[in-house]
Amino acid sequence: MKKTMNKSSENNEMRAEYEFKGGVRGKHHQAMQAGYTITVRKADGSTVVKEVKPQKGTVILEPDVQSYFPDSESVNTALRSLIRLIPAHRRAGARKTQAGSRTYQGSR
Repeated sequence: MKKTMNKSSENNEMRAEYEFKGGVRGKHHQAMQAGYTITVRKADGSTVVKEVKPQKGTVILEPDVQSYFPDSESVNTALRSLIRLIPAHRRAGARKTQAGSRTYQGSR
C-alpha cells in the first residue's frame, strides 16, 4: 500500500543531498534579459515556438525593494517624489533629452 502525504505533513526544508557549492547567483540573468525561445513539442508531432523578450523599458526590482512596492503605481509615486528633489536646472535638461520618452534619464 502506497503512503500518501497531505500538505500539512510535507517538509518544506531543503534535503541534505542538495549541494549548491560553487553555484553562481544570477548566472543567466543577462541572457534572459536579451530574450529566449520556448519550444513545445506536442504529442501529435506539431511544434510551437514562442519568443520571449522583456518589453522595452522594463525595470527589474530586487526582492528587497519589491517588498516595499506592491505595484507599478507605488513605484512611480515614489520616483516622482524623488524627482522633485532634483534641482530644477537638472530636471529641465533631462526633459529636453527625453524627446517624447516617458523614462527619466538622469545625468551620469
